[in-house]
Amino acid sequence: MAETEEKLRKIAEDIYRSLKEGEIPQISVSSRNKENIVLDPRYLVWKYGDNFVTRSARSLDGAEYILKVMSVVEFIMEMRKTAKTSTLREMYYISEGWGLGKFHTQDESDILSEDLEVISSLKREDFNLRPEENGASIIGNLTIEEKNRKGEFKTINCRDDVGDGGYGIPYNVEPDKLRLKSVDADFVMAIETGGMFDRLVENGFDENMRSVLVHLKGQPARSTRRILKRLNEELKLPIYVFTDGDPWSFRIFASVAYGAIKTAHISNYLAVPTAEFIGITATDILTYDLPTDDLSEKDVQALNAELKDPRFQNDFWKHEIETMLQSGKKAEQQALAKYGLDYVTDTYLPEKLSSGGIID
Repeated sequence: MAETEEKLRKIAEDIYRSLKEGEIPQISVSSRNKENIVLDPRYLVWKYGDNFVTRSARSLDGAEYILKVMSVVEFIMEMRKTAKTSTLREMYYISEGWGLGKFHTQDESDILSEDLEVISSLKREDFNLRPEENGASIIGNLTIEEKNRKGEFKTINCRDDVGDGGYGIPYNVEPDKLRLKSVDADFVMAIETGGMFDRLVENGFDENMRSVLVHLKGQPARSTRRILKRLNEELKLPIYVFTDGDPWSFRIFASVAYGAIKTAHISNYLAVPTAEFIGITATDILTYDLPTDDLSEKDVQALNAELKDPRFQNDFWKHEIETMLQSGKKAEQQALAKYGLDYVTDTYLPEKLSSGGIID
């Protein structure tokens, strides 16, 4: 789109103008320090604060940074001109041909691509840059239109036109690539593990409970979080997150609901503040007498950190985290199989959804 080229061109023009006027070129970007990442009280998502870091050609490191930014901008502009895309890994290796502008590590190139998002107020997808992996899967009575390699939109029903694995979420789920046409469902269930996603699919949970199932595949990819956001905003579907019962799974929920620190600059595109947790809680472990594992030292540290995390400051989370610390136990979703393969879909989830007023 023209906006992308315009914003990238402005970055280059600002550098050029500084050089032409005899000034030392510089680029400012929001500070990535933890102290500069705050939970927006209005939108309840992570965002960067008001602190900026200025990289100036006055220093050798600053000049090298600006050179790399210009090299990446040129690379992106060429890709867009030729309708090509690149993985982040490919860009790292391509930089070997950029002379002094080459990256020393992929972490460096990944961070710079994120900086460019912040500087330009664009998304990585606008740059034709993609991750090594796509998002996970969707199954349910959701009809979409996806643009194929010929540039034509193909209609797909994510229940009737797919196999048991569901519809594979591509890396770019923006409206110019993927349109959400219609849905016949009451809510979205976002599921942490592949095993539990497959269990719900095999048991027909999406049809029986009028739901759309989304596999998060652990910590969800950006495209997975983005499509959850679009399902919530455009189709008005509530989002419920079903995870294991441990501190790391609690953070998976938090990344869906409030965004992740790493992507604080695009939380408004990715986070669903109205998402609700319906996963295994410390209370569930006790109530349902689930098989458990002992908390590790790192688990305990993570739980204590969550007690101070602004995303977990309501009564529900404080109670569940403190209960888990007191019991010293955690449990997986699959622990519900203690009562049989149908228990999760016939008993546990209906009880949780009913108690939360989600279903009658």
